[in-house]
Amino acid sequence: MLKTALRNVLANKARLVMTVLAVCLGVAFVCGTLVFAESSAAAYRAAASRNFADIAVTVTPKASPPGTSDERTGALDDTLVRKLADVPGVAAARPAADGAATLNGADGRPLRAGKAWANLAAAYVPGKDGKDGRHPLVKGRAPQNGEELAVDSGTAAAGRFRIGDAVTLATDGPVMKKRLVGIVSTEDTRVTAGGTLALFDKATAQQLFASPGQYTSIDVSATPGTDQFALAERVSAVLPADRAEAVTGSAQATQQATYTDTLTRGYQKMPMVFAGVSLFIGSFLIVNTFTMLVARRTREIGLLRAIGSSRRQVVRSLLWEAVLIGLAASAAGFLLGLGIASVLPDLLSTPQDTLPHGPLVIGPLPVVAALGVGVGVTVLAAWLPSRKAAKVAPIEALRAADQPPTATASRVRGVAGLILLVLGGGLLVSLTGAKDASEGNLRNAMFGCALLVVAMIVSAPLLAVPVIRLSGRLTGRFGITGRLATENALRDPRRTAATAAALMVSTALVAGLAVIGNSTGQALDRQAAAGLGADYVISSRTTMTAIDPAAEKRVADTPGVRTAAAVADSTVFTGGSVRGIAGVDPAAVDEVMKLDFTSGSLKDLGPGRIAVSATVAREQGLRAGGEVKARIGRNQEFKAYAVVGVYEDNPTAGDVLGARAEVQRDSNLPGSVQRILVRTDGGAVSRATGDRLRAATGNSPLVRVKDRQEIVDEAAGPLGDLLTLMYGLLAIGAVISLLGIVNTLAMSVSERTREIGVLRAVGMDRAGVRRMIRLESVSVAAFGTVLGLAGGLFGAWGVGALANGAMKEYSLALPWGTLVLVCLVSLVVGALAAAVPARRAAALSPLEAVAQT
Repeated sequence: MLKTALRNVLANKARLVMTVLAVCLGVAFVCGTLVFAESSAAAYRAAASRNFADIAVTVTPKASPPGTSDERTGALDDTLVRKLADVPGVAAARPAADGAATLNGADGRPLRAGKAWANLAAAYVPGKDGKDGRHPLVKGRAPQNGEELAVDSGTAAAGRFRIGDAVTLATDGPVMKKRLVGIVSTEDTRVTAGGTLALFDKATAQQLFASPGQYTSIDVSATPGTDQFALAERVSAVLPADRAEAVTGSAQATQQATYTDTLTRGYQKMPMVFAGVSLFIGSFLIVNTFTMLVARRTREIGLLRAIGSSRRQVVRSLLWEAVLIGLAASAAGFLLGLGIASVLPDLLSTPQDTLPHGPLVIGPLPVVAALGVGVGVTVLAAWLPSRKAAKVAPIEALRAADQPPTATASRVRGVAGLILLVLGGGLLVSLTGAKDASEGNLRNAMFGCALLVVAMIVSAPLLAVPVIRLSGRLTGRFGITGRLATENALRDPRRTAATAAALMVSTALVAGLAVIGNSTGQALDRQAAAGLGADYVISSRTTMTAIDPAAEKRVADTPGVRTAAAVADSTVFTGGSVRGIAGVDPAAVDEVMKLDFTSGSLKDLGPGRIAVSATVAREQGLRAGGEVKARIGRNQEFKAYAVVGVYEDNPTAGDVLGARAEVQRDSNLPGSVQRILVRTDGGAVSRATGDRLRAATGNSPLVRVKDRQEIVDEAAGPLGDLLTLMYGLLAIGAVISLLGIVNTLAMSVSERTREIGVLRAVGMDRAGVRRMIRLESVSVAAFGTVLGLAGGLFGAWGVGALANGAMKEYSLALPWGTLVLVCLVSLVVGALAAAVPARRAAALSPLEAVAQT
């Protein structure tokens, strides 16, 4: 039977190549993602190891006990550096003063501001040779005073800096300008992963990040042959008790690599989604291919049964074919996956997010995954057709080449499809009344969508007849060729349904995601701008920084500005929960916020008086004229606050509104403001106005100036990943559907050789044969598209009803452009898939075709 399986594979190799390609795509995505993940992790570890190669132990200050002031300041100084240098086994002790700094690029915009965790700053600490081993100079010289700066080569390239340029930057205070005197290289994985590095002279770094004469850490290098852990124990013995601790360099390298890898792990998820989808959709192609092959070999299988082969042997023979095909697909997919893994760092890297490059790391997991996925999926997909073939009685198999489904089988399929449809659709309908996007409801909605997809797959053969009959009204306009195309598509509804299944599933996924994405995007647009009367919002980039209070007057004096209202943001503790409170000036708030009060107003807002959102009022039972116990920011005591008004939820105002002076007094950053809301004359918004506002804030890289549209775009930013995923799924579904339709039509043409010969003999020309095959292909593609669109839209409606509970602005919005694109892609796929089979059918000689048995 193994020889029989091998012979059948070789005999049908041209037809099975489509199946191999489908499985190959899934295997390639899986293996490529796994190899990419392992290679990226190894590259991060290698970079971190190089960065800490000369560090055996690092000494850092211990955190102060809770509730105490900074009692441990002064633990790391020059005296401790000298003590550490005298410890046996220590080659050198290098002090460090590290912190964070955000730089403006040459265009005046913050450089890689979205990666605050990787915008590093440090001291350039020369050794005895006058060079800093951790930051080798590439160009220029080291900074020597407080007016000079050095950066790494990646930062210089991203910011378009040259030696001698004036660089604007900020740490956690006022804007500074330094002259760039040097460019260095670094192996710090945080920087190589897309961050920045700014280097100051030692005295300036101490003043910025520690205090004069103090350091944030001390790096200790070891003499040759000294064990890191033994040295760490000796170093710990000379450290101030309870004020500093020693950590080995290897532990730091592992920790930094793990941290950076965790932050960039999201890049590994999208390829895995593509892999799962391609395997799922490709399984339909595999099932359909084996079903058709088994149908064509019914007589052969009957003959094998007649000469003594058992059912088990027949099943094993077909499964051996699947194993051979799976092995071939696994090998091809594994090689393709290595290619994918090698290009993914370049494809996923951006100027702001650079992924590391390194040699490919091929562990056992990608190899096992290639075999498991490729062989496993193929064998599972072939198992059902093989069992069905083995059940055919030898005499029946020898008498007929095709076994139509029995009436009982059709009824069972219909009942099963109806049950699944009722269960899936009923579950989605029942959730529409929940209006609650809880994790449990979302899980139930996803389960309902899955049941809906399975119901469509099971019911597809029964739905094929009415849908294709309907589309036949259009193809019938092409005359006899159109009518023949419709009848050919309906000749075997099971085959037509199986062929269209891949396109149906991918269309359902894309349509559903497109509707949800478009509806969510529009809701985010409305939500982001809701309650905002200002044309610009100036805000600090982090919660630990603030805007210079004097900037409010400079902004107000900017040409074109009508109103500038500063807002002090802080936290308020009330009713056992932590809420955000915005300190505002009641006289200016109406100009920059759109507040809709259900009771009370802001006219009485002042010290000891607050206004609350409708959600806070509902949750804590508050109303205008009432009272609530609360404390603001760092204030340690609760006191009674009068509630002067209740307003509809407003993202600009937040949960609670208070008097600005009181919020500033009690906030964690006393006297500071975190936002300035700007109203321009006539609502004018332009790049020039934005630049003037940035200049008014000192062009601080720690401050953002955004107009209303930028706020909307930022809120909808995560939808970019959804859009990429959606079009990726569409591409995968289109490719696999193309392969499936080509495979089906090629086999169909082979089966209908005599029929096509008769048509040619009675007068149909080659163009008519080609048109008939193309119309049949387009009919199958249209069937899959219509069914997929119906399922996707229904699923999006069900899931969207839950989103409406979490986002009041959410409403179903159909992306007509995307849906039309999906339909066009499907029809193009159908037309392209028919090209080769149609040409082959038209090339048949009428006499030879009629004579073929």
